[in-house]
Amino acid sequence: MAPSDRYTYDQLAGSDVPLLKEMLRLFGEVFEDPQSYHAAVPSDDYLQRLLMRDTFIAIAARLDDEIVGGLAAYVLDKFEQDRREIYIYDLAVREAHRRQGIATGLIRALQKVAVEIDAYVIFVQADLVDGPAIALYQSLGTQETAHHFDIAVPARLATKTQGTREAN
Repeated sequence: MAPSDRYTYDQLAGSDVPLLKEMLRLFGEVFEDPQSYHAAVPSDDYLQRLLMRDTFIAIAARLDDEIVGGLAAYVLDKFEQDRREIYIYDLAVREAHRRQGIATGLIRALQKVAVEIDAYVIFVQADLVDGPAIALYQSLGTQETAHHFDIAVPARLATKTQGTREAN
């Protein structure tokens, strides 16, 4: 049995809120960002509604009952043609399980979902300093060079400015 054959890949459904919460813990640990993933976990109701949407995909990689990897993606319906794209938002594998084909397995499971929903492409971003992620994505797809820009939301700017004024 190949190492990757030991793992199962399951798309989460509305009843899988506890598994999605476990994936949030995994992302926080792997990305070393517990503030983003653990500090304000949405309610079970919110997570259930999210899992039931056809625009959100969560896939868990498991070894027995332990989640060892996870993928969260969004389906984007296009306006210029009747088609959809899938954006991989987060993909993480616990350190002890890396180099076992799990990330590839997660993407392969997402490709099956993409076929089912008639998506024409899956895309993902990788930080320039994340060599392993870049190598993985290059092995599975075509690299396109782009720049990523974060554009502030005005309400957040007003809140930040107001908070700064109040502190002075």
